[in-house]
Amino acid sequence: MSRFYITTAIDYSNGDPHLGHAFEKIGADAIARYRRLRGDEVHFVIGMDEHSQTILQPAAEAGLSPQAWVDRMASVFSEAWEGLRISHDDFIRTTEERHVRAVVEMVERTKQAGYIFEGTYEGYYCERCETFKQEKDLADGRCPEHPDREIAWTKEDNYFFKLSAFRDPLLKHIDEHPEFVQPEIRRNEIRNVLEEGLQDISVSRPQREWGVPFPGDPDHAVYVWYDALINYLSAVGFPEKHHGDWWPAQLHVIGKGITRHHCIIWPAMLLAAGVELPKTVWAHGYINWEGRKLSKSAGAPVTLTSASERHGPDPLRYFLLREVPWNGDADFTWQRFDDRYNADLANDLGNLANRTLAMIHKYRDGVVPSGEQSDLDRRAQKTLADYREVMDGYLLHQGIAAAMELAGAANVFIEEKAPWKLTKEPSRSAELDTVLAGLARTLARLALLLSPFMPGKSSELWQALGRQDELSQLAAYPELDLAGGHVQRQAVLFPRSES
Repeated sequence: MSRFYITTAIDYSNGDPHLGHAFEKIGADAIARYRRLRGDEVHFVIGMDEHSQTILQPAAEAGLSPQAWVDRMASVFSEAWEGLRISHDDFIRTTEERHVRAVVEMVERTKQAGYIFEGTYEGYYCERCETFKQEKDLADGRCPEHPDREIAWTKEDNYFFKLSAFRDPLLKHIDEHPEFVQPEIRRNEIRNVLEEGLQDISVSRPQREWGVPFPGDPDHAVYVWYDALINYLSAVGFPEKHHGDWWPAQLHVIGKGITRHHCIIWPAMLLAAGVELPKTVWAHGYINWEGRKLSKSAGAPVTLTSASERHGPDPLRYFLLREVPWNGDADFTWQRFDDRYNADLANDLGNLANRTLAMIHKYRDGVVPSGEQSDLDRRAQKTLADYREVMDGYLLHQGIAAAMELAGAANVFIEEKAPWKLTKEPSRSAELDTVLAGLARTLARLALLLSPFMPGKSSELWQALGRQDELSQLAAYPELDLAGGHVQRQAVLFPRSES
């Protein structure tokens, strides 16, 4: 059994979760669930970035202390992820003592290695990103991630990290381990940034009322981005020796807007402190509304609650991971959501389930018959190979497509074999058994393949086929046999929508 440690970016506590947050968590959850299907031992971590200065204003407006505010927001986010069936194993918060201990250790190791020094920063600072920006990184004089906000010119005394010392080691690592930055378009962007050269960066801010005190200088707080990145280590027990049970992480899942933090600053921090680098950083794209990125600061025409309630959490999970390429961007519209729901889920998958269960009841009294392997079974074996290949490569949208092609093939199989005609010819009873048994196996296989994306509906389908156990792992897929099981008469998994 292999171990697989997967993380997402931790979320700011300055506002409610939105669809962009959900897309990342759902995608990472699908990967974690797939790895469990493979038989891996998985540790899946999400969490909250709570030392942001941006929480001070909303906390004050609500009449709450910063700690009380982040406690409340942590509950809001946790409830949202529970509603979307996110199967995380840990929810790390940067105000926890285990995290503060890890931050102090990383700073101390880096100081001892000679990579931290005192200096003065003067330049642009995006308050929403809480990130210092070079002029070349701006678009029309504003942060590309927050074009609706003015960007501030800042001058202050800070502690600095010698990021410039790690240009060549990082280039060498990326060349030797191209899987470190994925997909390829993001790797090329990071190589270009490295080749231009790196500037040393601030790792502290003048101490205000919120943050981890900088070791050795209580007048400063550890800069929030330096603090936040360390959550990936603190979540597995760093600096205790047992953190090596899970570290290095196999996969960091992040948005493409924070690749420099995760593919340049974070690995440089680890190298400076003598800690092994993660295996892969995957930078997914954005969900857009009419070409614009959904975000808190710009406001969103679609809320996470409204999207989840429209057809239910599983259809939302399905739509986001089918419609938005895991290596690209795509628009969210209500029309596209409704069309995809009706075409894929109500018509293709839902109708296949209803027809199959109804025919087993009508022609075999609800008991799945034994039957020979058919062309549909052979197609299902090819589907598994295709599915595993793209899912191992984190191409989630292609994994869904592979599964749904099998559903389409099963619907064609029904039309070609016409079970309603076979039942009229007693001499073809064995042929009818083969058709019905093959369709039942196909539905069970679809429940397995789609369970990373729609865990709730896949479990319903599994149970409708007469299975009382938990969903099997992929190892059971090739020889799956439902013969003798009693199926439900009907399973309306996806009622057609007239939205």
